Amino acid sequence: MRRRDHNIFANATSLLICGLLAGVVVAAAAFPAAAMSGLAAKAGGETFAQLPSELKDFSSPQITRIYASDNKTQISQFYDEFRSDVPLKDIAKPMRDAMVAAEDREFFNHNGVDLKGVARAFVNNSGKSDSKQGASTITMQYVRMSLAYSATNPQEVVDATKDSPKRKITEMKYALQVEKELTKDQILERYLNIVPFGNQTYGVFAASQVYFNKKPKDLTPGQAAMLAGMVKAPTSFNPVIKEGYDQIKQRRDNYILPAMVEMGSLTQAQADKAKKEAIPRQVRPVGNGCVSVANNNWGFFCDYFYRWWMSQEAFGATPYDRERRLKSGGYRITTTMNIEAQSDARKRIADHIAEMDKNALLLAATEPGTGKVRLLAANRKYKLPDPAHPNPLSSDKKKAKAGVRATYPNTTNPLLSGGGDISGYQAGSVFKIFTIIAALEKGYPLAYPIKAEKRYKSGYIIDRGNDSACPGTHFWCPSNSGGGGEGLYNMHSAFAKSINTYFVPLEEQVGAENVVAVAKRFGVQFRVGQDAKFANDPVSANQWGAFTLGVSASTPLDMANAYATLAGDGMYCEPTPVEQITTQDGDKLDVGKPRCIRATSKDVARAALDAARCPVGDSAQMGACNGATARQTKSTVKHPVFGKTGTTDADKTAALIAGTTSLVIAGYLVNPDWPDHRDRMSHDIVNPAVYQTLGDFMKGKPKEQFKEPENRKIAYGDQRSIPSVTCDSIDDARSRIEGAGFEVSIGSEVESDCPVGTAAGTSPDGRTIKGGYVTINPSKGKAAPPPGPGGQPSGPPKPPGR
Repeated sequence: MRRRDHNIFANATSLLICGLLAGVVVAAAAFPAAAMSGLAAKAGGETFAQLPSELKDFSSPQITRIYASDNKTQISQFYDEFRSDVPLKDIAKPMRDAMVAAEDREFFNHNGVDLKGVARAFVNNSGKSDSKQGASTITMQYVRMSLAYSATNPQEVVDATKDSPKRKITEMKYALQVEKELTKDQILERYLNIVPFGNQTYGVFAASQVYFNKKPKDLTPGQAAMLAGMVKAPTSFNPVIKEGYDQIKQRRDNYILPAMVEMGSLTQAQADKAKKEAIPRQVRPVGNGCVSVANNNWGFFCDYFYRWWMSQEAFGATPYDRERRLKSGGYRITTTMNIEAQSDARKRIADHIAEMDKNALLLAATEPGTGKVRLLAANRKYKLPDPAHPNPLSSDKKKAKAGVRATYPNTTNPLLSGGGDISGYQAGSVFKIFTIIAALEKGYPLAYPIKAEKRYKSGYIIDRGNDSACPGTHFWCPSNSGGGGEGLYNMHSAFAKSINTYFVPLEEQVGAENVVAVAKRFGVQFRVGQDAKFANDPVSANQWGAFTLGVSASTPLDMANAYATLAGDGMYCEPTPVEQITTQDGDKLDVGKPRCIRATSKDVARAALDAARCPVGDSAQMGACNGATARQTKSTVKHPVFGKTGTTDADKTAALIAGTTSLVIAGYLVNPDWPDHRDRMSHDIVNPAVYQTLGDFMKGKPKEQFKEPENRKIAYGDQRSIPSVTCDSIDDARSRIEGAGFEVSIGSEVESDCPVGTAAGTSPDGRTIKGGYVTINPSKGKAAPPPGPGGQPSGPPKPPGR
């Protein structure tokens, strides 16, 4: 910052008041009791009277502080100018006295303009002296800064701060009015809170923090005198540099402290003691923004908050307006980040993967029914790469060859929430939940049976040369992970074992475009161009057969919140990082409050959630699971739990989502730098990190059961009796069962009392869904009797040839 202008009156010919005021100014020097109003009347009359005198309302830029959900732990702060206003009562009296001694010793005696000072400056600056004097009072300085901060365009800022007689006269006019409207204490308080102190500090609160790491009320006389001495020229009197240190020490000891003694603010003994106080040669670093979070494990959440703020039109029409409001508004923002959950997640991640691992373990969690984001954690530090210790080269060989660095261990990429160059990751079978929801909405019950094959020939068209195409065709033929998996399944059992050849035909029946529409309603963002095209074009989406297998890019935050919609009884709540935003005046803003819409009906949500209990080892309330892919989840969490695992082709991603009525966590194990990597991602890493973190969060909380649908028909459908065909011929059995409206298949032979080759029974037997599959099991007769003593069959020997 430049030195304050000292030659305001140097150009005598351009002085607006020079000709008319010359005699009056000299008189003012001789008779300081003359009123400025009289001076103005003699010096220009109408011209002076026509100048504005009412300052525009303004607020100087203030620090916005971001807190965790406990409303006590500060995560970070944002500012354009490091400033936070404090009332005069919270500013030490030596600080008030020192500022008056340094800047305006007649402050309490004038009406806004110091006539002696004006005359003295005029006489001095009109001569040949190299030392130029200013004449600005504290009130006039306050006016100048007020005009700059209330400016609505760059020209107004220039007019408020440039060296010109017109500016000086304008300041005088405003100062006279300010003195009429405010008390001296009010003016001094505002001045102390607005004035710059160098090193990016504005106002006495910031200066006290940066230079002495204390509050303004605790400043000593020596510290106060040093700060007051800096205001005249913060750059020149900067104690951090040697020349500045020498200058500020001399100004404090030889100018300000003696003035305080002269004013009666200090005794000589107190001033002598103050001169011995140390002047800091270093300042406390002041963090700004997410790269300066108190704990760099909180940075991903802070970054998510910042991006959320920048997306809210309530904070301004343009990104520039929104950022200015964040960095100058002085808000107190309580976020949704749960300190304990965030810490637990980071510890669990560290138990399973190192920071320097090229693969990233990402955990995101939201609260059902509110969308509140409770944690965003990774085996990465949210930190700008350290030039002295740079990240290694990318694991992608092409990028490495070009000198591109990896995102580990330090990164500021939004790995968990998306944005910038992070569009998301394929997460695999966790997307099958959207097919279940779409099917339930179309009237298919949870009990809907499909006979799954090892490999299913779908009607979806793909390139003939694709490995997934049926041989010699252009039809997509998916198979199950690890092969096999054939059999009769319903939604419970197919979801439990993640049977691809159940979900693809189910998707065909309900329409892939309807499955995609469900995902959109549940908050999947579709950030990749091709994904977005399908998502926004139902005709194209109709052929997106692989969608049910999770080939669309998503983030852990997307999917945690999508599954939380089920636990929220079908209400989708936009993810939010904010609990409360409070203005400087104590007003509470509505921005950030939960914004929820109905994504699906309560019964559909409850039924889908019941199916989702199977994969994580819980017991479904309305069906049999017959399997699980992450069984240890239930035994670790020890609460009713639901969720799903997901794996992509060649195990390039591994995912687990697990949730309760209180929290849903999505965990992804990915390589953010190289999607087409060669590693196989292990569920032994991602699964325990997810369910252990969820278990930590649920510890000590009461067990809360999930609600069942009110209409249980959504689970069981229209049940019909299966004809009894025991011991009938296979043909007769098939005819009777098909006549009852069921699909028939022939199963494997079983032992029974029925003659060989007849129907031993059906699976299921008794009742099943209308139009469902019924399997006829042929009889292979009774088992041979056990052998008798000596290894011979017991009972009479059979006749030869029978």
